[in-house]
Amino acid sequence: MQRLINEIVERAKADRQRIVLPEGTEERTLKAANQILTDGVADLIILGNPDEINACAKEWGLGNISKATIINPEDSPKKEEYAQLLCELRKKKGMTIEEARKLVLDPLYYGCLMIKNGDADGQLAGARNTTGNVLRPALQIIKTAPGITCVSGAMLLLTHAPEYGKNGVLVMGDVAVTPVPDASQLAQIAICTARTARAVAGLDPKVAMLSFSTKGSAKHEVVDKVVEALKIAKEMAPDIAIDGELQADAALVPEVGASKAPGSAIAGHANVLVVPSLEVGNISYKLVQRLGHADAVGPILQGIARPVNDLSRGCSIEDVYRMIAITANQAIAAKAAK
Repeated sequence: MQRLINEIVERAKADRQRIVLPEGTEERTLKAANQILTDGVADLIILGNPDEINACAKEWGLGNISKATIINPEDSPKKEEYAQLLCELRKKKGMTIEEARKLVLDPLYYGCLMIKNGDADGQLAGARNTTGNVLRPALQIIKTAPGITCVSGAMLLLTHAPEYGKNGVLVMGDVAVTPVPDASQLAQIAICTARTARAVAGLDPKVAMLSFSTKGSAKHEVVDKVVEALKIAKEMAPDIAIDGELQADAALVPEVGASKAPGSAIAGHANVLVVPSLEVGNISYKLVQRLGHADAVGPILQGIARPVNDLSRGCSIEDVYRMIAITANQAIAAKAAK
């Protein structure tokens, strides 16, 4: 399991990205940032009052924080430029320049404006802020990726079952954002989760659209949604190996896949699992995590044009470190896709 995390970190080191940390005095964030800078994983931009950040770094013995770029939005020479950019982006929504000047002082907005302006490559927050607060500026400023209208969250599942996925590594989506996706949204989630699997886990994605039915074994409108989503996904991204609808055992176990879905290239060999609703995804990954003692890394937000990730407010220092490296991997992939 640690091998994959090491690979993610090494990819980030090889092509260092500029990652913004808007919660500049949050203890776990600063401690993870210090280690990131020590290891040379990313170039960090920490937002907040420099005196307060440096005082925290001194108190906690974080000698490498001085290697970060520390910016206070309140006295930044770029705040007016960013305010003008925000006003232009939101003028159809009625935003005034006065409102924009106030919002630019919010580090979550400032960080997203840095990314939009090409001054940073990704952002990580959430140790101190709600998901809504993290996502709102990202969707208003950076917006969704081309062809994508919904944001979703993927989870890396690092299991102790090497016979499944790639040496026990699987990616599941959506586990975090869209409660009841329609067929179009579900197709987008499948495509985004496949891209996350490739960019972050280094997988050649084999995507299974999961259901309680395999290839027509049951009839229901929720099965019909998965079938329609599969059709849309294939049209949107014909380069992605994807199949459905498949039950979980048919997706993962070669013998079951061969029996229930003969002729399917995905059945029995899936490494990306796309669930039909957030309820299923959230419950499923937590069961695998707790009962199977898997390491669940994420959620990794996907569908935004440039990476903005959201931490749990209960996150650990290790969680922050991993997510900075993952955000950097997403940024590398986003640049490569241009």
